[in-house]
Amino acid sequence: MWTLAGQGWWRGRALAAWVTEAARKGLLWPHLAPARGTAAESRAPDRRYSSANRKEKIDMSCFPVENTRNFSIIAHVDHGKSTLADRLLELTGAIDKTENNKQVLDKLQVERERGITVKAQTASLFYNYEGKQYLLNLIDTPGHVDFSYEVSRSLSACQGVLLVVDANEGIQAQTVANFFLAFEAQLSIIPVINKIDLKNADPERVEKQIEKVFDIPGDECIKISAKLGTNVESVLDAVIKRIPSGVIASVALFDGMVSKGDKIVSAHTQKTYEVNEVGVLNPNEQPTHKLYAGQVGYLIAGMKDVTEAQIGDTLYLHKQPVEPLPGFKSAKPMVFAGVFPVDQSEYNNLKSAIEKLTLNDSSVMVHRDSSLALGAGWRLGFLGLLHMEVFNQRLEQEYNASVILTTPTVPYKAVLSSAKLIKEYREKEITIINPAQFPDKSKVIEYLEPVVLGTIITPDEYTGKIMMLCQARRAVQKNMMYIDQNRVMLKYLFPLNEIVVDFYDSLKSLSSGYASFDYEDAGYQTAELVKMDILLNGNTVEELVTIVHKDKAYSVGKTICERLKDSLPRQLFEIAIQAALGSKIIARETVKAYRKNVLAKCYGGDITRKMKLLKRQAEGKKKLRKVGNVEVPKDAFIKVLKTQSDK
Repeated sequence: MWTLAGQGWWRGRALAAWVTEAARKGLLWPHLAPARGTAAESRAPDRRYSSANRKEKIDMSCFPVENTRNFSIIAHVDHGKSTLADRLLELTGAIDKTENNKQVLDKLQVERERGITVKAQTASLFYNYEGKQYLLNLIDTPGHVDFSYEVSRSLSACQGVLLVVDANEGIQAQTVANFFLAFEAQLSIIPVINKIDLKNADPERVEKQIEKVFDIPGDECIKISAKLGTNVESVLDAVIKRIPSGVIASVALFDGMVSKGDKIVSAHTQKTYEVNEVGVLNPNEQPTHKLYAGQVGYLIAGMKDVTEAQIGDTLYLHKQPVEPLPGFKSAKPMVFAGVFPVDQSEYNNLKSAIEKLTLNDSSVMVHRDSSLALGAGWRLGFLGLLHMEVFNQRLEQEYNASVILTTPTVPYKAVLSSAKLIKEYREKEITIINPAQFPDKSKVIEYLEPVVLGTIITPDEYTGKIMMLCQARRAVQKNMMYIDQNRVMLKYLFPLNEIVVDFYDSLKSLSSGYASFDYEDAGYQTAELVKMDILLNGNTVEELVTIVHKDKAYSVGKTICERLKDSLPRQLFEIAIQAALGSKIIARETVKAYRKNVLAKCYGGDITRKMKLLKRQAEGKKKLRKVGNVEVPKDAFIKVLKTQSDK
């Protein structure tokens, strides 16, 4: 039986496996579940499995469970995870050693442009250690907080991790978050201090930080330079010595094997598929005759619809049903935004592109949406702002899709007040992901806003400024500790809406780029929320409806009105732009009308003649304003929606 999971690991007749990067061109590409081995010793890649011999099929029966290791590389963003993965691939002969080996496992264009890892990538490495051949299954994970879901899925398939820390920057916010993900999963943790070749590197200081914050003895740290390849072989030795063999229950291959021609069944859909090919990732797909208990690889089956590949599904051999294994906990979107095609004729193409992208990024939540001004589209849920930007960039680069992305919002909740409303909504507590659907105060007992526990690590000279920034964002301080003589770790409880757009940029600006930030979900809290409408000559613009905290309504309303004033084209009549809370106007800007100089012909004479002409002009403008509709052009919407993050 196999369970379909985030990385796409499979487990066999009783293979418990999972699926992630599923049907590409009508094919399913999951990967097989991991195993473990005993410690042995030697150090050289086996040339039978080198890049030069990659076309030959590998006999996977040579790798019993005890000679298999499954591990991930985790770290804060830009601490050298992908560079270390490149060196490990070279050392084991998976790729040829050249100067062009940079971010080999980062295959997306957006990853190479931004220099970050977005999708966790896998590779099977073959390593000869003390006369024994080992199979090392590596997962290179993202480092940014928005992609921590990728990290948690990867750790479910591993028995150990390499925790990489920059010898110059030391422990950062995401280092702490990733450590506790691995610690809670009860994985073996190998600390690796990278970039020891840098001029300002201080590995001894970082060693003390690791000992103080994580309680890991300093002599367990491995000091390397992934860029230069210094001491990287010690990392492979440590993987074999310190990471145990075996398979955790959630990804266990209980017995059996899988090979081409086997018929498998999905416990989720009850559909039957035939296995077309099995193999390992080395780091590209390399076919094998069979895959055995505990091994990691890929499997191609005939899934033709992307919805058939459900993460957390269980697969088993035909006519040999098993009890489905527990699936994955679904990712919880933290940010929602509307996505609309620039041209409605491109709707179907954009629909297809979104379906394909959400196939290998299951953390994106999709809801149909429509707008009078922007047409048909979708409201998508993301794990964070960077996740949203990367998704939008992938739409443009991989599918040539031009989209309008609305201002990001967070999911609020409302506790309904009457039995009639509860019956109508079928639940007492409803979630609001579209501000236009925010219920009136008379219908609810209380509103709830999402909160997160934020961790900030900063040099101590910036502490005062950062504390003021947090207070301005309605944050509550929970903890403060020094991790060494110069660096402070602050913990705050933040309303998610206060940090989702521009908090990270403000933090970096205040700290000259030295502070790092990470957050985790902390549930919901009661809040005084209000729905703010934007009116043009008294008519509500649905696309600009915003949910704000009562204390910040004026400043947010004023900002939107000012931006609309700069974006709307002038008309022959005056346009009143207003921000309103119910019937109360809290901010206003005015777009002046075009005005003909009716006094041009008057070269003198009685003042009453001039006053008569001006009065007639004013009456005409008033009549025009009554009958004229203000249509907000699409480019004005784009300007307002895109620049709200700059406030």
